[in-house]
Amino acid sequence: MNLMALTLIILIVSWEYPNKQGLGCNVISEDDTSNFLAFLQELRSHEGAQNLTLSAASSIVPFAGPDGLPSKDVSGFAQVLDYVEIMNYDIWGSWSNAVGPNAPLNDSCALPANQQGSAVSAIEAWTQAGLPANQLILGVASYGHSYYVDKNDAITMTSPQASSAGYASPPGAAPLAAYPPFDKAQQPLGDSWDSNAPAGVDLCGNSGSGGPSGIFNFFGLIEKGYLDVNGTALPGTGFRYDDCSQTPYVYDPQSQTMVSYDDTQSFAAKGKFIADASLAGFAIWEVAGDSRDMLLDAISSAIVKQ
Repeated sequence: MNLMALTLIILIVSWEYPNKQGLGCNVISEDDTSNFLAFLQELRSHEGAQNLTLSAASSIVPFAGPDGLPSKDVSGFAQVLDYVEIMNYDIWGSWSNAVGPNAPLNDSCALPANQQGSAVSAIEAWTQAGLPANQLILGVASYGHSYYVDKNDAITMTSPQASSAGYASPPGAAPLAAYPPFDKAQQPLGDSWDSNAPAGVDLCGNSGSGGPSGIFNFFGLIEKGYLDVNGTALPGTGFRYDDCSQTPYVYDPQSQTMVSYDDTQSFAAKGKFIADASLAGFAIWEVAGDSRDMLLDAISSAIVKQ
């Protein structure tokens, strides 16, 4: 087959967890990663494939080896892939034991129990395993996860109103506790894109729990009255900006909903990191979750400035 006859220019392969459970019912093999590489090598050998931009999406750690642990050598993938997109999001969510950053830039400055992975640790792991930084794309998120947090756990008068970097809480915003517990039995409904669908059958054939995902896109936080049109937390909410992970949190005391998300400040920090680390660029999930291109402008401007 002549791949170029299909006018195919870019191909993204999204086998995100070779030799790891993804859905929970997929068949895995200790040969998954080596077979994945063999497939890509075969693909590259076809006529016209040398002109194809080929990339793969992956988690924050290198593809799993035969032992199920992150591979220590993925240099073979650097020979056949133009780029690897590191999906640095969904690090914390409704499955976690506390409210944490959805897409942390860094977590080495957090307590050990709160170090679940970040952009910094991901780039270090992939480059040490043989993937050059200029072939790595940082995945960033225009959405965040919501949690039901009791007001007694969410708001603390001992929490600073300004970060050490000078990111002050908006006027009238109450300071929030770091990594508070939440009630897993009460998942808040997210923005207008979220669905409170009844329980059904998942792709594995199991009965699902149904209900909302609790996801808020950046535009949704504005629509639902957490943020103003400029992306600033509104008076009457709770707010915290975590310097370590470069993550904002906003809290509605009435619904007792806390959201870990990304804003222009956190996107600018990621843009600076992309430039400083000489990465290939960024990929956003998803651009429609932005509002008036504020997030896109923030990260793009930060990259250009460096």
